[in-house]
Amino acid sequence: MKYKNSCILNEIYRLIINRILLKIDINIPIVGNEEITAVTSVLKNGTLTSSAYLGGKYVQSFEKTVASFVKSKYAIAVNSGTAALQAALYTLNIKKDDEVLIPSFTFVATANAIVSTGAKPVFVDISKENYTIDPDDLQKKITKKTRAIIPVHLYGNIANVKQLSEISKKHNIPIIEDSAQSLGSTYQGKHTGTFFEMGCYSMYPAKVMTSGEGGFIVTNNKRFRDKLLMVRNHGMSHGYDSRIFGLNLRLPEINAAIATIQMKKLPNFLKARKKNAEFLSKLISDLKIILPYQRENENINWYLYTIATAKRNKLLKKLNEKGIGAAAYYSIPIHKTPFYKLKIKLPVTDWAASNVISLPIHPKVTQKNIEFIAKTMRDVL
Repeated sequence: MKYKNSCILNEIYRLIINRILLKIDINIPIVGNEEITAVTSVLKNGTLTSSAYLGGKYVQSFEKTVASFVKSKYAIAVNSGTAALQAALYTLNIKKDDEVLIPSFTFVATANAIVSTGAKPVFVDISKENYTIDPDDLQKKITKKTRAIIPVHLYGNIANVKQLSEISKKHNIPIIEDSAQSLGSTYQGKHTGTFFEMGCYSMYPAKVMTSGEGGFIVTNNKRFRDKLLMVRNHGMSHGYDSRIFGLNLRLPEINAAIATIQMKKLPNFLKARKKNAEFLSKLISDLKIILPYQRENENINWYLYTIATAKRNKLLKKLNEKGIGAAAYYSIPIHKTPFYKLKIKLPVTDWAASNVISLPIHPKVTQKNIEFIAKTMRDVL
């Protein structure tokens, strides 16, 4: 009996140790000595932020790096992805009683940014193909009050820019791209965020690169750029001459210094994600699941490797028990959250909310990690 109890305790101990040692996060910030050195330089310099029209030294350096990477004329740094969306909406003069069309299947920030202007978010269904806004449903929901469209390049997947462009031109409606999750994704060699009037990005720690907290807007329109610079700085241009409505949306110098280093590392981050995504796809391609894939002329950043299966909840539970940080983004669509609570029919959105699951493939994930993820999935599916 003592021997049996001892074996049971040893097995429990082994399982606990394995659980502690094995933890594969869904996404983690990857920072090193270069970022630490950059932060130290800012602290020694003593200028932690700047209310200058063009921003501080590190902000300006970061903006040039971003513009060069995505091949836009201008980049304007702000303190979050949400702030980027707000600034873009204010720049388009979106106001009370206006309507802005967005997918419900995304993070709530997209809708909240609209509400902060006094406007109304109108929720559109998504395409089952890659979880981005459905152009057909979008077309049906355009009204005389529609003032803007915000497609979301979800999981790094690229919205149907060709159809969106046709709709935008037909109805003369500007488009703000929510590119928070798609930095590095391209279609026909062109970066997301650069197809329409403005593109908004996030540098939250879980994204493909980070500044701690932060975001930025890119545009090729000088008038928008000039207005965005004022919007992020209380509407000021020179001194305390507030000319338009604005807020404190400035990115601190420390965050800008981190972001500049991260941008230099981004190409290697993206290569590692692509390699991991391809390896995982190879190992699980025979399972009865819907795999993510790139459409013709696309090169996505693999921010979230997202599959779909009717056994989502069972699979998610097992993966998490094994220390694998899989997650369901977004099991509650925005229109069903307690704040919005709308009774509307978005069938593909509801299907996705019940079936999708995202798996870790960030640069810190090893080949052995991926093999373990695949094996765990096989045990369930």
